[in-house]
Amino acid sequence: MPPNQELPVFPMTALDEIITRTPDALFNGTATVELIRSCIPNIRDPWWIPATDLNSILVAMRVASYGHDIEINTTCPKCQHEHRFDLDLRRILDNLKSPNYDEPLIFGDLTLYFAPLSYKIMNDINIAQFEDQKITQVIDNSDLSDKEKLAKMSEAMRRISHLTLVTVANSISAVKTQDAMVTEKNHIVEFLENCDKQKFSKIKDHVISLRSNTDFKPLEITCANCSNHYKQDFTLDQTSFFETVS
Repeated sequence: MPPNQELPVFPMTALDEIITRTPDALFNGTATVELIRSCIPNIRDPWWIPATDLNSILVAMRVASYGHDIEINTTCPKCQHEHRFDLDLRRILDNLKSPNYDEPLIFGDLTLYFAPLSYKIMNDINIAQFEDQKITQVIDNSDLSDKEKLAKMSEAMRRISHLTLVTVANSISAVKTQDAMVTEKNHIVEFLENCDKQKFSKIKDHVISLRSNTDFKPLEITCANCSNHYKQDFTLDQTSFFETVS
């Protein structure tokens, strides 16, 4: 970290653009890592950045490379009017807040402490979820009997449910009991597997609420044709760095 506590962000190079247009690199997260490594060299291993910092980093690199305006395509859901407008990414950056991971969750004698996922863990989980979802689609369109489909779909859904549990477990840095401070992930996973549904729901909701502070908020849009007010989701990833966001 530099003495002024601010990381310098450099513009993307021509090589960076090639990398971000490579499908395999986009899918496995390599493109994001190489992009960060090129534009923010002070981040020595981008795989281990807190995932909650990712959106801020993407916006900063886009601004450094192409300026703070990005063109948005939008269609009014009421009159179907299509129009474009320039969005100031500095407004987006101002709306991203740092979650408070100092606040624990308390259940009687248990105290749970939280930490953001690393980009590496988040990316691995996202890939696994995507693969399981593709498997369910293949099963659904296969020539298997209904009984075989049901068995394989149930197995795939169990894997997806387990991934949700693993995601929550990796968001817990420690569980404090009356006798010990538990930090081993396999013990935390075991705790979540055996806790009641109500407790698990509260833990999951707490994790989601922490992450939501760093999510892009929907854009508030007024239709230029009929003055209808509506919201549109906003995303910014490698593929939208060089294209109009829609």
